Amino acid sequence: MSTYRRVLNEISANSKRFISGKRRKYPINSEDAEKLPVFQYTVSKKEYRRVFAWGNLQTGALGIPALKRNESIDKLYYLQSPKRIGFGEKFEVRTACCGFGFSVFAVNSNTNDKIYGCGINTDSQIGYHEVRQHKPLGLIFYPQPIPLPFLSPEKSRVLKITAGRAHLVVLTDEGIFTLGNNAYGQCGRSIIPDEDYSRSNYINRIETIDGKKIVDIECGQDHSMAVTEDGCVYSCGWGADGQTGLGHFRNTPEFTRVKGDIESEKIVRLSCRSDFVLALNNKGEPDNFAGSCSTVAHSETHKNATPIGKIKSIASGGSFCVVVLVLKLNNRRRPILIPETLFGRNDFQPNNIVRKVTCGLNYAAAVTSLGDLFIWGRNKGACLGLGTEKDQYFPLKVAMGGHVQDVFCGIDHTIAICKPFI
Repeated sequence: MSTYRRVLNEISANSKRFISGKRRKYPINSEDAEKLPVFQYTVSKKEYRRVFAWGNLQTGALGIPALKRNESIDKLYYLQSPKRIGFGEKFEVRTACCGFGFSVFAVNSNTNDKIYGCGINTDSQIGYHEVRQHKPLGLIFYPQPIPLPFLSPEKSRVLKITAGRAHLVVLTDEGIFTLGNNAYGQCGRSIIPDEDYSRSNYINRIETIDGKKIVDIECGQDHSMAVTEDGCVYSCGWGADGQTGLGHFRNTPEFTRVKGDIESEKIVRLSCRSDFVLALNNKGEPDNFAGSCSTVAHSETHKNATPIGKIKSIASGGSFCVVVLVLKLNNRRRPILIPETLFGRNDFQPNNIVRKVTCGLNYAAAVTSLGDLFIWGRNKGACLGLGTEKDQYFPLKVAMGGHVQDVFCGIDHTIAICKPFI
């Protein structure tokens, strides 16, 4: 028993000595300790942004080569999770857009090379590029410059870029530039029969429409739209499903004003991914046209969208639309509230709300006020970035390496511009 007690006493003494610790020979002066310098880690520049991409690698739209060295062509794969692309580290990317198998980035530059494109280029939708004379490249795996004929390259700025199936529209402070396929007049110029778009180096510039400044643009699958400074909407291109809203089903090679119910409204935003157009006025009220042959803007059967409250963001996909209210998010034909908890709003984050939505052809994405990205829909080409190729039937958060500022959806790939965490 005495041995047992001796062991316990030794353990107790050692514990006390360990807890109390050994006193310093030269105690630290608390006042001097406060004066010691604190190392300040560097933070990112205010204008620095990271660019992430995911989805189908085979088209080159991600700006990442599909094949590695000594890798078989049979191992082409999808990028199932967001990957930081090197192009965003070399240039200050301001905005971007996703077309059908190609991507375009707008960068901060004092030259004519203010936009860069990669991906499918069968119709010169991302400019004319060749390695050998008269041998245009139909597939580009790394972003290449697309020179635009600016009048003042040093002062001009790219405000927005948007893309359709095989054409591109660029909004600048000098007007809009259109390039690519013009088979239906979607570039806002006359249709030339049997035009060889793969060898075309022509860029159409439209300074104003009816003498009015252009403030916004949007592309559908094969048609284009523009909003002028007074809130009027103009459209051109393919009108077989009424998506131009001009009261007929013919192709229109020039920007023509859309009338009907929106004629008396001041439109501030348009959204379209395929052949269904959603318009938002300055009062936060939506209007829609196209999508079916009975909903052309001039048609007697045309009806306004169901009143659901004031709207701050809209998005239109191939056969669906999503809108964000001031306090709520609604979707589907008859607005049905998506639970806010699915977008990260809870007791720990009561102020986390959806601030912006956007749509691909068959999927949708939402960006919250905390910089989180939620996505759902058909997962073609792993375009959802959730680490799987399965479809997602409700909003799910995407793991991103930064605060999401903007997201751009295509048909089978997605691009996000993020602000670093630090």
